[in-house]
Amino acid sequence: MILVYKFFKESFLFAINALRTNVLRTILTLSGVTIGIFSIISVFTLIDFLEKQVRDSIESLGDNVVYIQKWPWTPPEGESEYPWWRYMNRQVPSINDYEQIKRRSQIAEAVSYVMSSQKMLQYEDNSYDNVAVMGVSDDFDAIWSFEIGRGRYFSPYETNGGMASAIIGAEIAAELFQGADPIGKRVKMMGRKLLVIGVIQRQGSDIFGNTLDKNIIIPVKFASTLFNLRSESVNPMILVKAKEGYTSDDMVDELTGVMRAIRRIKPSADNDFALNRISLVQKNFDSLFDFIDLAGWFIGGFSILVGGFGIANIMFVSVKERTRIIGIQKALGAKRRFVLLQFLIESTVLSLLGGLAGLLLVFGIAISISLITGSEMALTLLNVLKGIGISTFIGVVSGYIPAWKASRMDPVEAINAL
Repeated sequence: MILVYKFFKESFLFAINALRTNVLRTILTLSGVTIGIFSIISVFTLIDFLEKQVRDSIESLGDNVVYIQKWPWTPPEGESEYPWWRYMNRQVPSINDYEQIKRRSQIAEAVSYVMSSQKMLQYEDNSYDNVAVMGVSDDFDAIWSFEIGRGRYFSPYETNGGMASAIIGAEIAAELFQGADPIGKRVKMMGRKLLVIGVIQRQGSDIFGNTLDKNIIIPVKFASTLFNLRSESVNPMILVKAKEGYTSDDMVDELTGVMRAIRRIKPSADNDFALNRISLVQKNFDSLFDFIDLAGWFIGGFSILVGGFGIANIMFVSVKERTRIIGIQKALGAKRRFVLLQFLIESTVLSLLGGLAGLLLVFGIAISISLITGSEMALTLLNVLKGIGISTFIGVVSGYIPAWKASRMDPVEAINAL
């Protein structure tokens, strides 16, 4: 055990000595490995960060929620073009569709009708333009993820009775009320006054740009007195959340039959509605992440290749400078594998130093982005192990030929070498 320790220690010291002998040459050489590891691991870290943002956004929208709408989000399966002309004459989801789904669905945990528009909101002398107005039925709070910071959510009486009540986003509350408590105050929209009963806790925007900070939520029955719910301009849709133990695929299968029955669609006819799911969007993101991943390997691969050649060059120089030492070692009984491992360890240590420098760069940038954006971007243990593994592999591959050459030297010729 002591001999093994001394062996690794000696090889490590030789590697450090190679750094000290020609600092500039070594730094320039190892910069290839540093840049390569930085490129690859930074891409992995970015992908992890984006995937976390996507997952968090999907969780907030509900990964087991089906959106019944007029227009599908993606082209039909097996087609690359979006055939918009097929969907033009479809009818939008209606209140009747919503009520029928609530009555007929066996696996739906929550069903909510939602419409949206944009209007100006006023309170005394303050106004807020382009407020996102959402008219919702009951169960909306069971499907859409948000928290009430102040006040409360709609009561069943307010929702079913179509009362002129409203819940506003945190940014609207800040702009209109300038620090005053908005609960119990009345805001004005389209000439009608609404009682503010709640303020949504500030969310910020997710990766899809969704946020309730700039929204006002009102009961859909009250919204029907302000908007034409049969118009496509208010983007009506029905949100259906599956019960525990059922997937969105199960929900789609059931809703397909329910909606076809509600609209009395003939067996041979196509659906006149779209059942959208967040997983459809996630597939597109998965393809994007795969492309970014490949690009990171491609860009970083060239830098690592250059760094590998640089390390091989350093090792050839190191073998030449220590030819007599190698000859003495072999004359004293050192075996070929001893000499081979000695130089392989040296090349691996050099490569690891370059790789660790690249990892430190990624770590520093990740911390900086986290501080600037407020979103957590972390260099994971898996990515650290990937960086160390790639560096080790490059060190072994780059140093093998010089090490093999050193192990095959004739001791007499090596001792007599100039």
